[in-house]
Amino acid sequence: MNDTNTRSRLALGLCIAAGLVLLGFVLGRSALQVKSLERVVTVKGLAEREVPADVALWPVVFTDAANDLGALYGSLETKTELVVAFLRERGFADDEITVSPPSITDKLAQQYGGNQNVALRFAASQAVTVYTEKVDLVRLAKSEVADLGKAGIVIKGEDYENRTEYIFTGLNEIKPAMVEEATRNAREVAEKFARDSESSVGKIKRASQGQFSINDRDQNNPHIKKVRVVSTVVYYLAD
Repeated sequence: MNDTNTRSRLALGLCIAAGLVLLGFVLGRSALQVKSLERVVTVKGLAEREVPADVALWPVVFTDAANDLGALYGSLETKTELVVAFLRERGFADDEITVSPPSITDKLAQQYGGNQNVALRFAASQAVTVYTEKVDLVRLAKSEVADLGKAGIVIKGEDYENRTEYIFTGLNEIKPAMVEEATRNAREVAEKFARDSESSVGKIKRASQGQFSINDRDQNNPHIKKVRVVSTVVYYLAD
């Protein structure tokens, strides 16, 4: 009976020992696999394109002044008609032209003094805005705006609030190809890193697409846009 119990306990002990050895082997192998999966490289891929703007927003702003308010409004109306006619002659349709209400300032009604001896009491600013897809026509018409000056219209220079804007609206059409290009560039960078470290690039662990940016190519060519995106990709590395 005692011999039987002893053999049973011995057999049980051997089974437990074998199980522990096997478990240690499995855990060790798993640890090595996990360690190998932790070998990653993080790279960034850039895609850039130059594209022409497809929409232009052009505010034609002029100023006027008079001592009689009624006469000022009459002058604004006449000059606005001249500006609209100028734009029509250069190929813009009526639905592309918007006339805003004029902004009138009474210099004698200002809170602080100093304007009692002004030559002309009322000053006005009037905007006629073109919103169009005819970007080339806008650029051509802007070069001919001096014709309005010859007609006695004082055109206000562009500033932050009244400047011509060139807009690119076709981002959705080029976005998939640019994301693909950025990802491809990222993989090329990862493969070079892998070669230098005597490794090979595996599957993607994680990827994130940066925001698209659209900026003027330069100050002198705002009608040409530079579209840019940077993708960040994390690749597994293998021996």
